[in-house]
Amino acid sequence: MFWFQRPKWYENAVIYQIYPWSFQDSNGDGIGDLEGIISRLDYFRGSPHSLGVDALWISPVYPSPMKDFGYDVTDYCDIDPRFGTLEIFDKLVAEAHKRGLKIIMDLVVNHTSREHPWFQEARMSKTNPKRDWYVWKDPLPGGLPPNNWLAVSGGSAWTPDPSTGQCYLHHFLPHQPDLNWRNDEVRKEFKKIIDFWLKRGVDGFRVDAVAHTVEDKRFRDDPVNTHFVKGVDLPYDEYLHMYDENQPEVIGVINLICESSKKYRDIFIVTESYVDLTQLIKIYDGCTYRNHTPFNFNLFELFKKPWSAEIYRAFINAFDKLVGPKRVPTYVLGNHDHRRVLTRFGETRTRLLALMLLTLRGTVFVYYGEEIGMKNVEIPKHKMKDGFATLIENPSILRDPERTPMQWSDDLNAGFSEVEPWLPVSEDYAKVNVKTERANPESMFYLYKMLLYYRNASEALRYGEYVPRNAKSSDVFFYSRKTSKEEWFVMLNFSNEIVNEELVVEGRKLQIACSTYMNTPLSSKENTVTLRPYEGVLFTSS
Repeated sequence: MFWFQRPKWYENAVIYQIYPWSFQDSNGDGIGDLEGIISRLDYFRGSPHSLGVDALWISPVYPSPMKDFGYDVTDYCDIDPRFGTLEIFDKLVAEAHKRGLKIIMDLVVNHTSREHPWFQEARMSKTNPKRDWYVWKDPLPGGLPPNNWLAVSGGSAWTPDPSTGQCYLHHFLPHQPDLNWRNDEVRKEFKKIIDFWLKRGVDGFRVDAVAHTVEDKRFRDDPVNTHFVKGVDLPYDEYLHMYDENQPEVIGVINLICESSKKYRDIFIVTESYVDLTQLIKIYDGCTYRNHTPFNFNLFELFKKPWSAEIYRAFINAFDKLVGPKRVPTYVLGNHDHRRVLTRFGETRTRLLALMLLTLRGTVFVYYGEEIGMKNVEIPKHKMKDGFATLIENPSILRDPERTPMQWSDDLNAGFSEVEPWLPVSEDYAKVNVKTERANPESMFYLYKMLLYYRNASEALRYGEYVPRNAKSSDVFFYSRKTSKEEWFVMLNFSNEIVNEELVVEGRKLQIACSTYMNTPLSSKENTVTLRPYEGVLFTSS
């Protein structure tokens, strides 16, 4: 077998991200909640119509003033009343486990809410016992920030606090002060928090913004980015983030989280760091626990480059080689912070990318609604909710468009709620929804369901070796997934033209299992397959 030992569940899992605000409203307040998620569990597993994913990653449901919709926490060991209670959360975990579904919880480690009791104590005085739980510095003469570090949400990463005259650090909104992970008491507290949720049965954590948890001890200015183009690049990119993020000590934070979970069985830790492949491998190498893997965001960052088979082929080949057989690669195309895949690529290319995503080795992530082809929704200014845009008054970084309600049916409000939802529903919901697409064998939903069926049923697609292969056309990305017992092949035509490829590989004739065009007959001669524009095809071999 390709793996060096029997793989854990997370080493080949398909993990579905739920944004709880927008998944299902059960109590008629226009906001999604835990009971709503419970009511939809059969959508994932438990019935013949289920999608077939392995785990649910649930974005934050902690008590919060919701300046950043749950990523500003006031209590790490409770559930916000908007979503339910701890008892309902326990019910969610139990009902998910009955169906063979794992539950991954979002763990916000870099910062708390400004309203968290810890910070309220810390700001009382410079000698308060909780003072060192956060990061404080004196302003420069004239009240200037301590250095040039920028917040991801915009503006300086420092906000003056009148109560003591010092500035506190926040890599995101001023409402989200950064914790000091060099403080032993903070580390001890998070061990307790992790234990609290693992005792309740959760199967792992997605660790938010871990790259920001430790800063340069000397608080040196970040160097200027000489390639920065004002008005084109994000303001955050004006400097190279050499000292304010991705410090070597971040590995220690990751290892502490993994160490805190090791007494529980098969717990999965995935961490958020936006880094290139070289830095990503350093994170892999630095972590001493097999149950951890960092997110690889480089795949969906490829949309900034020209669309070509060569670019995707080179990236996947390089990443798989760097990761090697003893590490678990991760792949993701979208999430709650970025434009939806279909908005970036259009439907035919999105289908091709879906086939690629679900046939690659390792752990893959699907953002809610991707499986039905949801797209970004234009949000009128008076309905904007995202604190990044409304509190900083920077609509260019608005994230509401990719967070709109899940489209379940062609009923009122797409079946999400009986009242007006917290964000507008897409205008296309009467056509793009689960109910309609379940009845259409050529739909995006059917494509995802079929691909997940094959992935779940096949040893090779589940945990086989990734094998790069040569296609006749440079516009075709060709690879296989292989074990000693079976092999599946994938051809992806990245061009907008018809391409003919060989159907015989190493003496074996390939047999079509699935096409991104779905149910439309493929034109092929005896030993040739005709790939239509932007078509992906999954093959078995005889």
